[in-house]
Amino acid sequence: MRRTAIAAALLITTSTISCAPASAPATGSTDRPSRNPSPNAPAEPPEAARDITLSLPAPTGSQPVGTASLHLTDTSRPDPWDPAAATRQLMVSLWYPAKEPSGRPAPYMSVKESELTLKDAGVTGASPGLLARTRTYAGADAPPAGRAHPLVVLSPGFSKSRSSLTALAEDLASRGYVVAAISHTHESVATVFPDGRVVTCTACRIEPHDPAFWGKVGAARAADVSFVIDQLTGSRWKRLVDPARIAMVGHSAGGASAVAALLKDRRIKAGMNIDGLAVVPVPAGGLGRPFLFLGTQTTRTPGTPDAASWETAWQRLTGWKRWLVVAGAEHASFADTALLGEQAGLDSGATLPATRSAEITRAYVAAFLDLHLRGRPQPLLDDRAPATYPEVKVCAVAQKTCA
Repeated sequence: MRRTAIAAALLITTSTISCAPASAPATGSTDRPSRNPSPNAPAEPPEAARDITLSLPAPTGSQPVGTASLHLTDTSRPDPWDPAAATRQLMVSLWYPAKEPSGRPAPYMSVKESELTLKDAGVTGASPGLLARTRTYAGADAPPAGRAHPLVVLSPGFSKSRSSLTALAEDLASRGYVVAAISHTHESVATVFPDGRVVTCTACRIEPHDPAFWGKVGAARAADVSFVIDQLTGSRWKRLVDPARIAMVGHSAGGASAVAALLKDRRIKAGMNIDGLAVVPVPAGGLGRPFLFLGTQTTRTPGTPDAASWETAWQRLTGWKRWLVVAGAEHASFADTALLGEQAGLDSGATLPATRSAEITRAYVAAFLDLHLRGRPQPLLDDRAPATYPEVKVCAVAQKTCA
């Protein structure tokens, strides 16, 4: 089947990582990009969509947004994926409330990252900057608003760039959060450093991807998250970050690493797993900080095979907790992938429009953070589904139902 550049690059219909703890059966799904479109997807996007300018939805908050790219080096540990590297180097995208709107939106990703993402999707002959041209809203290096804000650390899916959560990050920043998305070096298709050095996904080539492998991913990401918090609370950005109000939100493998991050770092007050298996076990003593599961109805309803790891973790989460599923969503619905593919006229397999799934994701992440970092009551997170978002179901785990 012949694929155009947009079709191959954007129809990255990801699923969840294939391992599970001993109590959860493994599935055949993977967190890597699928090379196959859904059965209903066209082989190519419509003719009119081939040269379309892709764009993210506008942020919904009241504050203008700025963004900066940070190169950070952790000299306290070697790189877990490169035995020859004595230090761990990371690229981090930071979004924050800005003093005023900027007329120069930042690029979605670099041309090199776009090029390697296309190559990873099996595309030849495409414009290298296809994805780099995606319309964003945050002003590059815009002056930040000068007061302390809650901090949210974002962790993307395995092999995914930090750019894949840009729509969520821009929205949170417009609502008054500082947001740091991490490119976990050697776990992304492409991490480009300021000196032009490019690091690809070393971890993708390691087999087998078994529980021990994913345990290493969780530990590495937890250490990355803790180091980034250290840097943001002890650098020139510290005046913008309230160290008493920090949360972690991850998608897929990033969500699967949320428990590990909370266990490692007491500064993280709340965690959220968006459609990733719970591969890092909650200890027998429990985890008492707020935690939210958000996933697809087809795979994350209690009693289904892919929900087994969530059920195991659920029993040991002793603080505030919710388990929500979204009807009609697919794994990619919670990241930018579905949004960009929909604009190109592609069918990702989800019956819920990507714009609606993005709206739901933004609303529920913000509600979770507003409740636990700002202490603001959130009816959206009550024990029953709100009329505003009928696609969202609240799960009763013991009864194995969601309604």
